[in-house]
Amino acid sequence: MYLYHFQTHYTPRLNARYTRSASSSQILERETKRDRERGRKSEEVQMEEKLLQRLESAVARLESLSVGSQSRGIDLDAIAASTDPSIIAFEDLLTEFFGKVSSAAAKIGGQVQDVTNVLNEAFSVQKELLIKIKQTKKPDMVGLGEFLKPLNEKLTKANSMTEGRRSDFFNHLKAVAESLTALAWIAYVGKDCGMSMPIAHVEESWQAAEFYNNKVLVEYRNKDSNHVEWARALKELYVPGLRNYVKSHYPLGPVWSASGSAVSAPPKAPAPPPPPPALIFSSEPSQSSSSRPKEGMAAVFQEISSKPVTAGLRKVTDDMKTKNRADRAGFVSAGEKEVRTSVPSVSKVGPPKLELQMGRKWVVENQIGKKDLLIDKCDSKQTVYIFGCKDSVLQIKGKVNNITVDKCTKMGVVFTDVVAACEIVNCNSVEVQCQGTAPTISVDNSAGCQLYLSKDSLEASITTAKSSEINVLVPGADNDLVEHALPQQYIHSYKDGQFVTTPVSHSGG
Repeated sequence: MYLYHFQTHYTPRLNARYTRSASSSQILERETKRDRERGRKSEEVQMEEKLLQRLESAVARLESLSVGSQSRGIDLDAIAASTDPSIIAFEDLLTEFFGKVSSAAAKIGGQVQDVTNVLNEAFSVQKELLIKIKQTKKPDMVGLGEFLKPLNEKLTKANSMTEGRRSDFFNHLKAVAESLTALAWIAYVGKDCGMSMPIAHVEESWQAAEFYNNKVLVEYRNKDSNHVEWARALKELYVPGLRNYVKSHYPLGPVWSASGSAVSAPPKAPAPPPPPPALIFSSEPSQSSSSRPKEGMAAVFQEISSKPVTAGLRKVTDDMKTKNRADRAGFVSAGEKEVRTSVPSVSKVGPPKLELQMGRKWVVENQIGKKDLLIDKCDSKQTVYIFGCKDSVLQIKGKVNNITVDKCTKMGVVFTDVVAACEIVNCNSVEVQCQGTAPTISVDNSAGCQLYLSKDSLEASITTAKSSEINVLVPGADNDLVEHALPQQYIHSYKDGQFVTTPVSHSGG
């Protein structure tokens, strides 16, 4: 009874109350969503207003810059080119890699600092050329040479530092001079231009420079860490630095502007002035062609024909004949001998030297015809530099750090042990004998070189460049010397996407 009463009177009321509460919560949620949407729309409106304000201010600044640049002569295309991503990446390359080379060079100073400054100038010139390329049409070969003239001047400046007397930092100078050819990748204009693709050109140029860069590493490995740091930083500047930059931005060469200005061609030489006009009226009577004096070869033939053939010849007497001469057997009279010896011979050879400088470097210079040159008081920290010697023999007893034979002819060098390397540069007809050990022997720009190796030096690494007629004699059976000729001709074959180099083998039939 009570249950029936409760269900009849209270249950509908409760349901109505629950229905009203549910409907109110739904209304609340809808109002909340509306408020959120209104807030979001207001935020979007504010952001749009701010964006419009920024755009308007940017346009105003650009308009003012354009008006100001026209009045001051500022080139907006140059500004846009200098802010190109590739130019910014080149600046990052210099900041990341060249900074290490510069800091190491500052610690060393001297010629290393000077050649590093030239390196910096060359990279700065390349940056300027990359900016100009974006504003310039693709030139012809003559115009390209004129366009790259500033870069060529830096390469010439670096090469000039390696000329003359060989300095203690020759390998540093040569490494930079050889490496700067890598910057010539900018001259690639197509497959028919006669050079490798830009990435390959950078790698090949560094391989030529690495020959001298490795010498710096070997020479200063246990002596001065600053030189080692400089050599490693120089390599990183090109590989991977410049190589990866070219690979990312210019794998097919520089992209010239299609609507830019043309490269100005070099001025042509002025034409020669025209010949002076002939006088129409003259106060002197005209001469006939036969009465005029002849010029050139005509005058020569006229003089020959006007004289007898035997004119000017002396008569040969009996004492002047060969069979009657007393000096027929080659005897030279004292008078003739005095005449011949009285003419002084002009020689540019400096004074001969054989001395130890600063306690670190033995200098042997301008020795001619000396077969008994000897260095016996030496140690492993000293170097030996032989320059301008001819027809002489030098014996080095003891262990030295490095031996360099430079611009010598018919020179013989016998040494016991060397710590770093024995270098032969710009020589003709030299003989070098190692009686002990030598880790590295290098021959550069030389012709006619005989290398004698002992049993202890058979593991030596022999490096050759721009050289010919190199023979290596090694001990064989019964201590007899066996001669081996190093190849100087090579075959380069393109296989599997790369060039394979093999020496030329000669076979007689």
